[in-house]
Amino acid sequence: MLRLSLILITILSSAALFAAEPLPIQDNSFLIEEAYNQEAHVVQHIFTYQRARDGSFASTFTQEWPVTGIRHQFSYTLPYTGRHVNDVAINYRYQLLGDGDSRLALAPRLSYLGRDRALQVNVPLSVVFSPRVVTHWNAGATISRDAHSWSGGGSVIVAALPKVHAMLEVFRQDRTTLVSPGIRWAHDVAHHLQIVPGVAMPVDTRTHERSLYLYVSFEHPYE
Repeated sequence: MLRLSLILITILSSAALFAAEPLPIQDNSFLIEEAYNQEAHVVQHIFTYQRARDGSFASTFTQEWPVTGIRHQFSYTLPYTGRHVNDVAINYRYQLLGDGDSRLALAPRLSYLGRDRALQVNVPLSVVFSPRVVTHWNAGATISRDAHSWSGGGSVIVAALPKVHAMLEVFRQDRTTLVSPGIRWAHDVAHHLQIVPGVAMPVDTRTHERSLYLYVSFEHPYE
C-alpha cells in the first residue's frame, strides 16, 4: 500500500507538471511537514482535530513565530484529547536551504517533548515540480531514555485552482502507515489575514481504520 501510494504521488505530480498557475498557499500541510519557515513579522496559528470512528479524538494548537527573519523559527504545540493537555512540544526550525519562493527548500527541526522528556528531529524537504505542483518529504526520529521511534513519508499538493488544493499524504511511524487524501483552500481577508481550512481522511493501511481530520490556520503580520 505504501509503495502504491508513492507511485500515485509521482503520477499526480507528473500529470500537472506543465500547469501554469502558481501556488498561493504553501505552508499548510497536514500530516507531512513542509520546509518553509515563517517570513519576518508573520505569525501563524494552527488548529487540528482528528476523530476516529470509535469517537476518540485528538486535537492540537500550534503557533509559529519567526525569530528576526525566515532563517530561524520558534513554535510550540499543545495537544488535547478531551481531558487535559497531554504534552507540550517546543520546536526550533532552521531554514537551511531555500524559502517559499525556491524550487528546493530544506528546514530541519528539533523539538523537546515535555511529558516524555524526549527529543524529536525531523528533516522536511520541499520540492517544487511546477507552478502548480509541490511535494514534501520527511524523515525523522523521536528518542527518549526508554525508547525510540522512526517516522517518514511524503506528500504531493496539486493546485486544482489557485486557492483550492488537492492533497495526498503518506505518513509512516514504526509499524503504522497512514494514507491520507485531502483538500485545503484559502480565504484572504483585506490582504492582512489568510485563513486556510482543510479536511482529510487518513486511512490506516494495516487495520483499514479511517478517521476524519480537520485543519484551519490563521496567518497574519504583526509589528
